Amino acid sequence: MTDISASKLFSKFAATIADLCGKPATFVVAAGLVLVWAISGPFFAFSETWQLVINTGTTIITFLMVFVLQNSQNRDGKALQAKLDELILTSQAQNRFVGIEKLDEQQLREMSEALTRKAECIGDAADDRANLREEARSSSAD
Repeated sequence: MTDISASKLFSKFAATIADLCGKPATFVVAAGLVLVWAISGPFFAFSETWQLVINTGTTIITFLMVFVLQNSQNRDGKALQAKLDELILTSQAQNRFVGIEKLDEQQLREMSEALTRKAECIGDAADDRANLREEARSSSAD
């Protein structure tokens, strides 16, 4: 099996598992299993083996789900980023935003602060225009 087909197979598997795990019915089944385990405690005298069953089961499932969900999240993030890059490239937005996800934390913080200042200036300008229009309407109504 080639690396590409193995990657596609794992991606399909991960997407299917992530989709199934996100359904309410899956939660109900998992909660039911925990409930059955808890109810069975007195029958096993709350032994160490009884405790080990739930600890081992949940640890294994958690360990495997980390990789499955991370794969799904990585693909979703890359797809979303590609869509955003396409929108930036085909709009009036500044092309310098393409690829900013590769900047370090400090650079992203600085860019975010600059955008916040720019948004505040745009908001202030919009407020000024709205106030001028309102004044013009009220003076023409007099």
